[in-house]
Amino acid sequence: MRRDFEFCIPTRGTKVPEAPDWIVKYDGYRLRVERNGDRARLFTRNGYDWTKRYPWIVESALKNRMKQFVIDGEAVILGVDGVSDFNALHSGKHNDEVQLYAFDVMALDGDDLRQIPLSMRKTSLLRLLARRPDGIFVAPFEQGEIGPDLFRAACNMGLEGLVSKRRDRPYRAGRSPNWIKVKNRSHPAMSRVRDSF
Repeated sequence: MRRDFEFCIPTRGTKVPEAPDWIVKYDGYRLRVERNGDRARLFTRNGYDWTKRYPWIVESALKNRMKQFVIDGEAVILGVDGVSDFNALHSGKHNDEVQLYAFDVMALDGDDLRQIPLSMRKTSLLRLLARRPDGIFVAPFEQGEIGPDLFRAACNMGLEGLVSKRRDRPYRAGRSPNWIKVKNRSHPAMSRVRDSF
């Protein structure tokens, strides 16, 4: 399998796009899962190998029936309310509880999927994770028309922000105008970590 799967990086935005050709998801801490045969590895957006840090994600990747894939997603710890708990994730004290919210698939079963539209990649991701064990979930997303309302709800829930993506675009490495990130400026991450996109 090719090893040059670089992250697509969202462009900073001040408002969430409100149109049907966009999809919207909650923001989080990026992580790429690469499985090749009997080995699975985890990489951060800055290139750090975190395979040993989050064992539950690795275990889940190795239980998947597919032997080769590359998934783009976010590391999360879900609180009892089902909402991502940034403080628990940031503390590093609960690394064995960290799961992956998968939102894209770059390669599957030896095929590079980055050139096909996001909507088709989402379909492939759903098939890949259809019989998944706990540890890797398909990240929920909404249609772009409700983006501004969803952003207000995300801020009220204390989430980090939203990322909007054009559903008809390929996956491109580097900063992309087809991915827009709008941060919740009152989120604890804003005062503790440098802007991560």
